[in-house]
Amino acid sequence: MTRTEKENLVPVWERITISLEEAAAYSGIGVRKLRDMTDKPECNYVIWVGNRRMIKRKKFDEYLESAYSV
Repeated sequence: MTRTEKENLVPVWERITISLEEAAAYSGIGVRKLRDMTDKPECNYVIWVGNRRMIKRKKFDEYLESAYSV
């Protein structure tokens, strides 16, 4: 089973964390903008796994619901 097949076993809306690319597709925000947003120290919806950044989906949803602009 390839990595892509394994990732598709659980739908994005049920995952605890999602990749930047998945977050971009999920939210409509570009990957570059997400990188800028998650580089900030006050960002509480990013988790680093080695050098890979993952988005905490529920916290990201909460942030988007309360944000006026990004």
